[in-house]
Amino acid sequence: MKITDVDVRVVNLPLTNPFTSSFETKTGETRTVVRLRTDTGVTGWGETMWGRPVAELVRKLGAELIGRSPFELEAFHRRHHMVPFFHGYLGYAALAALDVACWDLMGHVTGQSVTNLLGGRVRDDVPITALVTRADAPGASGRELAQGIAEHAAKVVAQGGFTAVKLKGTTDVRGDVAIMRELRRALPDVELRVDPNAAWSVPDSIRAGLALEELDLEYLEDPCVGIEGMAQVRAKVRIPLCTNMCVVRFEEFAPAVRLGAVDVIHGDVYKWGGIAATKALAAHCETFGLGMNLHSGGELGIATAAHLAVVASTPVLSRAIDSMYYLHEDDIVEPLELTAGRLRVPSGPGLGVTVNEDKLAHYAERNEREGDLTG
Repeated sequence: MKITDVDVRVVNLPLTNPFTSSFETKTGETRTVVRLRTDTGVTGWGETMWGRPVAELVRKLGAELIGRSPFELEAFHRRHHMVPFFHGYLGYAALAALDVACWDLMGHVTGQSVTNLLGGRVRDDVPITALVTRADAPGASGRELAQGIAEHAAKVVAQGGFTAVKLKGTTDVRGDVAIMRELRRALPDVELRVDPNAAWSVPDSIRAGLALEELDLEYLEDPCVGIEGMAQVRAKVRIPLCTNMCVVRFEEFAPAVRLGAVDVIHGDVYKWGGIAATKALAAHCETFGLGMNLHSGGELGIATAAHLAVVASTPVLSRAIDSMYYLHEDDIVEPLELTAGRLRVPSGPGLGVTVNEDKLAHYAERNEREGDLTG
């Protein structure tokens, strides 16, 4: 069995509401989708972060898969281990698109779910985090903003059954602290997190961290820039620190451990270059006594199913993962099952999802018309 065709498309899907972080407000998601076909008629799907620049790299790397077996993944990654060195995140994302599609192919060929291929299930469903931003209280400021976001979060939790809530922070440190206080008042029994995406300075991170200690946060995610800065904050603040910004490749793992910079590392199939790499990160975290969770870069159904397969087969991934899946207006696959704040792990062969090719074509046409969505 050999791969005979690689088809790559870029899609734009709208969000149900604007999503604001410390560096952007976006109203939709751009994703790259890849379909692999074999000479035996089997199809495998992959999906990854971002749009046209990644898609071009996926096409280039995918052409090298023609005539090869999808089971030759180790050799594929070894041949292209320098791609992230030259292309950074784009390189990891491009490799992951093809990696996931090969895993999907392997599952269909063997009649097994990707979860089973990764060692089998340790859980059947996966809790996801409710994500809140300042866009959830439009036009408000000061105390009204904090109360508006808290009211919105309480409604989302009540309606969706979420057990964890994360605020996307901003450069307004005092404002973020005020919002977190209102969130705790409104949600006394929910796990809380805040993620400023490294928008705070080290001194501001320490001050904010000390002010937030009484709220019993699950963790404080990337308050400031870099391993050195995070280590300074961790030395002064008792809240566990999480990152998906200063430990994003294996070369950064050892320095972070030596400096005691973080307590929880966010993995991501698409930022770490594939499924096996993400599983290896989990093994590293367990070995060194660190927690692990999954970052979300706006995954649609294909990419979300890959994340669910990783979580379902990895004991250390026991927290509510980040997922923007529920924030999209639509999907290019038959909808994943979301009940009481938990996504059901697909049970069919491969990733267990069915792609709606009419929707794929529709949202690919939107990208052709609109270009990549950048904010």
